[in-house]
Amino acid sequence: MDIQLKEINAYAREVTIDLSWEEIERDFEKALKEFSKRMKLPGFRPGKVPRKILMKQFQPSIEANFVENSVNNYYLKALKEKEIVPVNMGSVSDVHFHYGEHFKFKVAFEIEPAVVIKKMRKTSLKVEKTVYILDDEDIDLAINEMRQGQAKVITIEDGAKVDDFIVCDLQEIDISGVPIIGKKLETRYVKLGQIPFDGDNQKKLDGVKPGEKVRVSVPIDEQGTLGIYELSVKNVERQILPEIDEDFIKVADPEAKDMADYRNRISERLEEAYRNRSDEAFDRQLSDAMISHVNPDFPPSMAESYLEHMVEDVTKDNPGKVDKEKIKEMYKPISERNLKWYLIRNAIIKGQEFKVSNDDVKEEIDRRKEATPEHIKELEKYFKKPSNRQRLQDDLMEKNILAYLKKFAKIKEVKVRTKDLRNQSEEEAKQL
Repeated sequence: MDIQLKEINAYAREVTIDLSWEEIERDFEKALKEFSKRMKLPGFRPGKVPRKILMKQFQPSIEANFVENSVNNYYLKALKEKEIVPVNMGSVSDVHFHYGEHFKFKVAFEIEPAVVIKKMRKTSLKVEKTVYILDDEDIDLAINEMRQGQAKVITIEDGAKVDDFIVCDLQEIDISGVPIIGKKLETRYVKLGQIPFDGDNQKKLDGVKPGEKVRVSVPIDEQGTLGIYELSVKNVERQILPEIDEDFIKVADPEAKDMADYRNRISERLEEAYRNRSDEAFDRQLSDAMISHVNPDFPPSMAESYLEHMVEDVTKDNPGKVDKEKIKEMYKPISERNLKWYLIRNAIIKGQEFKVSNDDVKEEIDRRKEATPEHIKELEKYFKKPSNRQRLQDDLMEKNILAYLKKFAKIKEVKVRTKDLRNQSEEEAKQL
């Protein structure tokens, strides 16, 4: 078998396979026998039709049948001989075969390209790292969240106030006040003073009691179109937050010595959370910078396959009517970005000979057990699954790769005050 491999570009290949009649004669005879078994001719039993008659009457069909059933077999043999692994189904062309002659054809296919990473300097990658500056209000907000978790709920009979929860039915009505069929929302919780039950709606609902009805205007689409609803009050509930005293601290954080220590421990946890947030964003920026630096070519078939898997995951998580084309359009840049990172990642692993052993995985699991001894059983159960251990192994490899890339990064620290983030969130909420 003569195999000629042509490199079209970084990922596209074309192989020309040429087999002599002597190489394929035995396979052709087998195909002829199989063809004979399927033929029914008057005066002959299946499989007993003389060879000469078959060839005389059906030679073109026999040849076509042989080609159809043999191309893939010879193609796979050629790939194995050349140690090539395609990433898509090959496209066959230029087929030449006649009985007693050689068999020649071409197959175009794609492979995972070998990404070449050129020598990098210490400033090849330019990235920013956010340093978050917290304040006392962050601690106050965290404490308030904990208070809400321990809050008692009481039923209010003398009228709703700001921050009370109104349990209600919402029936959309037309301009004339007639209920619109199929537009009723039953047993909903709305918080008085919270968007969209602020402003005029808040004034209308202030002081409402169970059994009363109020007309409110509520956005019904992304454009902010207002719909008129009749709100029927079923119940009014109020959260009674616990006082911030020693009893509260004992429940919220038994290890805290006093109020100062409690606030200090909250501050440490918040700082750690923001550091993790900063690290995640930095890692993403670092990989994005490397993608821009290398910008590898990728096979369209790999991108399409990756995108299809992403669309499948989205449709599974969102059963019902889903616009697949819209989802494809939305996720296409993400799929291409992730594919480029996958190719670069593999090139770094191969070039730097990075490895993560089973011992490394075990060591990380043990570290997590020591850090959270109260969750040892859950961790053991979780990492008993091979898929979860594999995911951890991949995460450790990712850390090795990012640590390697950090050597070539020029890092600019950007300070961000959490106060500014809160103000930004408030402005965005007002615009909704």
